[in-house]
Amino acid sequence: MEKQFFQFTTDHRNVLNALIRNNPSLMSGSFSVLIHNPSALDFDNKRSFFNQQLHKRTPGMREHHGTLPVNVRRQFVFEDSFHALIRRSPEEIKFGKLSVRFYSEEGVDAGGVTREWFQVLAKSMFNPNYALFRPCASDRLTYQPSSTSSINPEHLSFFKFVGRIIGKAVYDGRLLDAYFTRSFYKHMLGIRVDPSDLESVDPDYYKSLEWMRDNPIEGVLDNTFCIEYEEFGRVKVIDLIPNGRNIPVTDSNKLEYLKLIAEQRLTNEIKEQIGAFMQGFHDIIPADLIRIFTPAELQLLISGLPDINVDEWRANTELHNISASDPVIGYFWRAVRSFSSEEKAKLLQFVTGSSRVPLEGFGALQGVQGTTKFTIVNAHTKDVLPSAHTCFNQIDLPSYDSYESLRKALLLAINEGTEGFGFA
Repeated sequence: MEKQFFQFTTDHRNVLNALIRNNPSLMSGSFSVLIHNPSALDFDNKRSFFNQQLHKRTPGMREHHGTLPVNVRRQFVFEDSFHALIRRSPEEIKFGKLSVRFYSEEGVDAGGVTREWFQVLAKSMFNPNYALFRPCASDRLTYQPSSTSSINPEHLSFFKFVGRIIGKAVYDGRLLDAYFTRSFYKHMLGIRVDPSDLESVDPDYYKSLEWMRDNPIEGVLDNTFCIEYEEFGRVKVIDLIPNGRNIPVTDSNKLEYLKLIAEQRLTNEIKEQIGAFMQGFHDIIPADLIRIFTPAELQLLISGLPDINVDEWRANTELHNISASDPVIGYFWRAVRSFSSEEKAKLLQFVTGSSRVPLEGFGALQGVQGTTKFTIVNAHTKDVLPSAHTCFNQIDLPSYDSYESLRKALLLAINEGTEGFGFA
């Protein structure tokens, strides 16, 4: 029965989503069972259901909590906000109405000052002086918790605070100019990371893992099930399995090794930081409710849908081994123009790692080597899903016999084909 339910809701997702969009109250009644197959729901319907449930679970609580005053100096907005809120209970932060004032600045907070405070605070979270996050090598615009954040003695308290602030922004419907790695969004959703998530964090290291996956290694490499890394000038050796430093990696066990490497680099090395952040985030947002989203959708929930100009996007796109007159290029841009705002954002995120469009426009997209334009490469394959290399803002596009085939494959890739990259 469960298999039939998933098949039915997946096959009829377009009709079901149209019905919900026209009558959102359906998700409070008989259609609520669809939440057991969240992949069948479009982002806008998930978001409506999420917000409905988020505020429905605690009716009337806002009336029991007063104003939450936050008085800050603009140049010290992070520290001042931290000290203003750290002793507040989760309920006070969640339900209290923020009233923000910047010292030495006029203005009554009717909402605009709070909105500005969220934006200024979001930028300050990534200030390298706090050593909490580090920018990803692939674009310098998305962030990952730093494994060396302990150099800041208050780092775990700060991470908990950041989790609460992001949770509060989601609860209050405020959008933040804050973009994280796919692996960090996965942690927020309780999803296990995989080796493909390393590409945006450390592109060169990821390439070496790809080489290991795709080539015989016995007699070529002498890796063992351990990892070495330097921390504050000292080299540490971590076993990935018991006695791992004495167990060789072979062609028969290398896939397990690659998965363990990803788990170590993206989870274990920052386990305390993730734990503190999640404690703060779950103070505001229930874990079971947020998990209806995918990592890509969670980014859109936190940071919003970008304003995408398709003409400008196309004008700042490079083509490799394929001409602009090739029918598949025409199919591609026709498909992009047909996409909803959400689907355009997901495509941009699929290829570049972020739905963010630089203020300077598509010509200023960043990659591992600096400014790197959106690039379409001939995949020299046919009728398979497109693949992406986020550190190069590159989509490898197969050929298709029709516009309909390309559009279907592209939607499948951006919605369901973003995991694994052959590491399964």
